[in-house]
Amino acid sequence: QARLLERLQHPHPLVAARLLRRSGMESQPDDQSQDLTAFVQNLLKEMQGRFQNMSDSIVNRIDDMGARIDDLERSISDLIREAGVEDGSAGGAAPPAAQR
Repeated sequence: QARLLERLQHPHPLVAARLLRRSGMESQPDDQSQDLTAFVQNLLKEMQGRFQNMSDSIVNRIDDMGARIDDLERSISDLIREAGVEDGSAGGAAPPAAQR
């Protein structure tokens, strides 16, 4: 028992905890810490999965928005070209926006 008391009174808490584990006196808290560790690991994995899903969703939305912007730019260019052709047939110059 004197040795056990010595282990419990060790000045460094981590060393005291290791000594207790070796002596078998800390089996219940060790089980609790293993349960807590498993719970935290599962929670972190779940959170990582959710963040990955959100990240994928955001990237897909950005890609969709980029494609829409490209389509809009093509449509505007087509409209400017058509307006330039119509103005050109009437003898006018192309609009300044079409002259790049």
